[in-house]
Amino acid sequence: MTDMAERGSAGSGGGRGRGLDVEAVFRPGAPEFTADPYPAYAELRAAGRLHRYEPTRQWLVPRHEDVTALLRDRRLGRTYLHRYTHDEFGRTPPPPDHEPFHLLNDNGLLDLEAPRHTRIRRLVSKAFTPRTVEGLRGYVDGLAARLVAGLVADGGGDLVARIAEPLPVAVIAEMLGIPEGDRAPLRPWSADICGMYELNPSEDTAARAVRASLEFTAYLQELIAERRKEPGEDLVSALIAAHDEGDRLSEQEMISTCVLLLNAGHEATVNTTGNGWLALHRHPGQLAALRADPSLLSTAVEEIMRYDTPLHLFERWVLEDIEIAGTVLPRGSEVALLFGSANRDENAFDAPDTFDVTRPVNPHVSLGGGIHYCLGAPLARIELAAVFRELLAQAPGLRLATDPPPRKPGYVIRGFAELPVEL
Repeated sequence: MTDMAERGSAGSGGGRGRGLDVEAVFRPGAPEFTADPYPAYAELRAAGRLHRYEPTRQWLVPRHEDVTALLRDRRLGRTYLHRYTHDEFGRTPPPPDHEPFHLLNDNGLLDLEAPRHTRIRRLVSKAFTPRTVEGLRGYVDGLAARLVAGLVADGGGDLVARIAEPLPVAVIAEMLGIPEGDRAPLRPWSADICGMYELNPSEDTAARAVRASLEFTAYLQELIAERRKEPGEDLVSALIAAHDEGDRLSEQEMISTCVLLLNAGHEATVNTTGNGWLALHRHPGQLAALRADPSLLSTAVEEIMRYDTPLHLFERWVLEDIEIAGTVLPRGSEVALLFGSANRDENAFDAPDTFDVTRPVNPHVSLGGGIHYCLGAPLARIELAAVFRELLAQAPGLRLATDPPPRKPGYVIRGFAELPVEL
């Protein structure tokens, strides 16, 4: 296949960046970059709309206007297999040993395109309804109150392990109908599977993801079989029952949907909780304003998602030749939409580097866009509001015990390994 750089034609001004050493600026493997990528993002935005990053053979897209447009452009896709074979697309198939992960991942909504995406999302939406989400509000609020009360009673602890992780896992498990005694492996399974979403995952990462995919699939096969015999008031039972003009979800589609709901439904919430508390801690004026006026909680949650988003990079394949900033990206190219950069774009936000819990206009991209807009967005907002409401109410003196707290090594999904706090 013709190299993209050979076919591209550089634009001027706000087009493809000139004179920037992209690899010196964009360093996702460097701990100092992962700790604070925002100055680098500002350099990328200032230098142009499009930058070639050779280590991953991707085109970086740093500006808000372009990211939001490309999220909705059907010439790009999360997959290409609905239109091309690997050979036709000029790509090497994944190793056969990785097949259990890809079988699970490639049948989920996040990595499907129309018409399968349209069909599955329509069927899932019959089960995962606004009423289903609203019905969880009482459970979420009660669980958040109990978790925070436990932390307060102990005089502090690890906010990630005590609150940020257990709450969304329990909520998704409750929604799916997974018994409490079966929930312990859910978080490790999710973490191992999500390791494959980082840039250039290692073979060890792939092996853990494959093992977790096999174990999670086997568990869900048993759960689905039980619910077929004895349906309950849970989402697995609703997914089994969901139909549209005789069409139903296959077992693999149900399994992939359940795994996606867990992975996407709690990985983002875990990291948003940690990132958000750190932002509040480091902006005491904003924290004081929120404590003084809890009605600001809804705008504060949106600002927390924008200011330090947990998902920094979202990949898309170029399905048809497309021109961006004067550069033609041929079919087979891959773009990396930089959500973290888009959320700090000075052309989309007033004072983008300022953390403002009263921000009235907040078109952040943390929940995606287009057909892949986050299905669980309403539930995520309920969870985040509940956690921060209880922290503000029950722990007014909460402060970091370790600053800076230790980070997880990932860049694409970015958050803290732990967040020690004390009262």
